[in-house]
Amino acid sequence: MEETLTFVTLTLAATLRVATPLVLCAMGGLFSEKSGIIDVGLEGKMLMAAFFAAATASLTGSIWAGVGAGIVAAEVMALLHGVACITYRGNQVVSGIALNILAAGLTVVLGTAWFARGGQTPPLGDSERLMPIFFPVARDNILVYAALLSVPFTWWAIARTRFGLRLRAVGEMPLAVDGAGVSVGWLRYRAVLLCGLFAGLAGAYLSMAQNAGFSRDMTAGQGFIALAAIIFGKWRPFPAFGACLIFGLLDAVAIRLQGVSVPGVGEVPVQLIQALPYLLTLFLLAGFIGNAVAPKAAGIPYEKEH
Repeated sequence: MEETLTFVTLTLAATLRVATPLVLCAMGGLFSEKSGIIDVGLEGKMLMAAFFAAATASLTGSIWAGVGAGIVAAEVMALLHGVACITYRGNQVVSGIALNILAAGLTVVLGTAWFARGGQTPPLGDSERLMPIFFPVARDNILVYAALLSVPFTWWAIARTRFGLRLRAVGEMPLAVDGAGVSVGWLRYRAVLLCGLFAGLAGAYLSMAQNAGFSRDMTAGQGFIALAAIIFGKWRPFPAFGACLIFGLLDAVAIRLQGVSVPGVGEVPVQLIQALPYLLTLFLLAGFIGNAVAPKAAGIPYEKEH
C-alpha cells in the first residue's frame, strides 16, 4: 500500500513537471489561434528557444540571460511567421512547417559550429540551470508555477479584457473589426508575439530545467502535442490545460514504468510506453477534430478592402 501511494504521489508530481512545456506552449498557441493565425510552428519555436537558452546560459553562465535568449529566439520565429502570414498573406500551415524545418536544421548547424558536440550544447551546471525553489507546500521550478498561472491569465486575457474581445472578434469576423477602425494586422501581430513569448518560456524550460542542456530535436513533437491539446480543448484555456495534463500523465507513467514488471502482464516494452502520448494525440485528433470548431477566420489571410 505504501509503495502504491508513493508511486501515485511521485507520478502526479512528475505529471505537472512534464506537462509544463505543453501548458506554456498551448496557452501561447491559443492567442495565435484565437486571432485567426494557425500555428503549426509551435514545435519550431520551442526547439529554437531551447537551443538558444541553453547555448546562452552555457556561454555566459547566466540563467536569466539564457531564458531571455530563448524568448528572443522564439519571438524572432514568431515575427517570421507573422510577416509571412499577416503582412504577405501566405499559407499559414506552410509557414509553420517551414519554421519547424528551419529550427530542426539551424539548431544542429549552430550547435556543431559553436560547440563541436554534434549539435548538442555542453552540460549545464547547477549555477546555469533553473533549479527548484521552495514554497510552503511545494518545491518546483519557477516555470512550473508560471505555467500554472498562465492558464487563468490566458482565460482572463481572452475572456475578460478589451484586447481579448477584439482578439476573438478578429478570429471570427476580421472585416467587422476592420470596419470598427481596429487594425486587424496589429491585433494578429500582438497575438503571434504573445505566442512567441510562451513558446520561448517552454523551450527554456526544456533545456534549462527539465534537462541540463540542449540535444538534437529534444522537443520530440511536444509542439504538435500542444496543438492537439488546443484542438481537444476546443480553443479554451482550461480544457486545453486538462488535455496537457493527460499527456503529461502518460509521459510520467512511461518514465515510472520503464523496467517495471506489471503483474499478469510482465515487463511492458519501453517503446510501447514511450509511444503512448503520440498514440493519444492521434486518437484525440481523429476523434475530436470533427467536433471542435476553430475560429471561423482561422487560416484565411485578411486583405483590407479599399
